[in-house]
Amino acid sequence: MKLKRAFRVWQRHFTVYTKLYKSSFALNFVEPVLYLAALGLGLGAFVKEINGVPYINFIAPGIIASSAMFAAIYECTYGTYVRMTYQKTFDAILATPVNIDDLVTGELMWGASKSLLYGSTIIIVISAFGLVKSPLILFVLPILFISGLIFAEISVIFTAVVPGIDSFNYFYTLLMTPMFLFSGIFFPLDNLPSVVSKIAFFTPLYHLVNTCRALAQGNLKSAQWDILWIFLVVIILAPYPFRLMRKRIIK
Repeated sequence: MKLKRAFRVWQRHFTVYTKLYKSSFALNFVEPVLYLAALGLGLGAFVKEINGVPYINFIAPGIIASSAMFAAIYECTYGTYVRMTYQKTFDAILATPVNIDDLVTGELMWGASKSLLYGSTIIIVISAFGLVKSPLILFVLPILFISGLIFAEISVIFTAVVPGIDSFNYFYTLLMTPMFLFSGIFFPLDNLPSVVSKIAFFTPLYHLVNTCRALAQGNLKSAQWDILWIFLVVIILAPYPFRLMRKRIIK
């Protein structure tokens, strides 16, 4: 019954998205494709190969991961905050039989769904350009959803504690941008100081990039520990969005 109520929250967000999807989808789709084109083709003219893989093939799986990450994060930071604070959507939803736990579950499910949607779109694009060597890339789809839950959890946690919408600048500048740059999307971390690799290990994007890259190349075995890390972390983080959002809403 609780899952059904959470699904209703998800359904509400999906219905709104279908009204605005053209502009939203275009913005989230064009940016990763530009990264792929500008760096893969531009920088790729100078960096021929990394670990025996053409540079554009090297970064393409990482673009899947980054696109999935930003889709969930944008949705569950600004999107969740606007629904909670300005649109008063949360107040309206909580006036129904839906409780706070159902509401937060619906938010997390919707963020994860956006990760799956945008990550899948990039998979289709890079596959059409022949940048995927193995059909094992299809096994990334459930991992995109689970990773999307992690990114949604992190985002809802931060949304629950920020004093105002301007504070998201700290979240993106101090957390998301370093994670994006030092997750192994554009270059291996092997030649950087060891402390960078150690910090990267504790970030979900690093493990999602490794998983996407391994499966795109048909190497499922090398992704096993990254997949296990992702499943463990989604469970570890799970209680915190509920606790903190409950404190935020019930004052």
